[in-house]
Amino acid sequence: MRLVVQVPCLNEEETLPAVLSTIPREIPGIDEIIVLIIDDGSTDRTVEVAQEHGVTHFVRHARNRGLGRSFHDGVQRALELGADIVVNTDGDNQYPQERITDLVQPILAGTADIVIADRQVHLVEHFSGPKKWLQKFGSNIVNKAAGTDLPDAASGFRAYSRDSLMLLNTITRFSYCMETIIQAGNKKLAITSVPVVTNAKTRESRLFKSTYQHVLKSAGAIMRAYIMYKPYVIFSAFAGLFGVLGLIPFVRYAVLQAMGVGGSHIQSLLVGAVLLLASFLSVIVGITGDLLRTNRALIEDTLEHTKKMRFGMLSPADETPVELAERTTVTRRRKAS
Repeated sequence: MRLVVQVPCLNEEETLPAVLSTIPREIPGIDEIIVLIIDDGSTDRTVEVAQEHGVTHFVRHARNRGLGRSFHDGVQRALELGADIVVNTDGDNQYPQERITDLVQPILAGTADIVIADRQVHLVEHFSGPKKWLQKFGSNIVNKAAGTDLPDAASGFRAYSRDSLMLLNTITRFSYCMETIIQAGNKKLAITSVPVVTNAKTRESRLFKSTYQHVLKSAGAIMRAYIMYKPYVIFSAFAGLFGVLGLIPFVRYAVLQAMGVGGSHIQSLLVGAVLLLASFLSVIVGITGDLLRTNRALIEDTLEHTKKMRFGMLSPADETPVELAERTTVTRRRKAS
């Protein structure tokens, strides 16, 4: 059983030593622990510091590409290294790396596909009251979209099984946290959480410049994922809203017409018609979105098979004729080169 602990970093030369020194070297049930540094365009000595602490595996970006992309590239490299479990932590030493042992236990026991550390946000001293409320509110929205019951959906300290990573496909480049939960929930993966206590704050977040920006980006990521997996919920709500609002002007006009003064309120019919048209368009967009959702599911099935072929999880007997032809072509190209 091989565990890869990936650490996304952006100029973390000061805090990285504390992170690396607290990552467990041995865990019962784990045969090998590999530390993988994802350098997201650092301009300081982050890579050199990691090498000084014995790290030999890196993913390097020439410029900053965002946490979501770092997670994606780190996972790809971890799977190439043969990871059975991937733990994602952070280079700013926010998370207690010594709890990695507890984080992987549900996966080792076969009771969970994904384990998320619950930071117990209400106990985090450097979080303001509004930020604590927003974290809780955001988690509730994600839980509704994913059909889960997680107390801290925004936590980036988490463990993934190899099988779960074959099913997840991140799109947003801001943060993968909420998107992967919504995907995992809709794919019926088993997700659980483990309570932890975070370390003292070492620096301000680099993901966003203000709480307002964080709210906007998080809302966009949640909405995008929600529309991908449950478009009918969003657009049915819009259709219902516009439909009700569209009927009100018609009812108003009918009442005025009965009173004999409807002729001077023809604008009510115009407003009602526009709103009813918006309702109809919402229905059409919802149907289109649902068709795209179905198409996405088919594409993701193909991606899953492609990943399993790439990372050695699919036996030749499980391959379709198309996949077998693709693998044969790849093998020939490798031999030719």
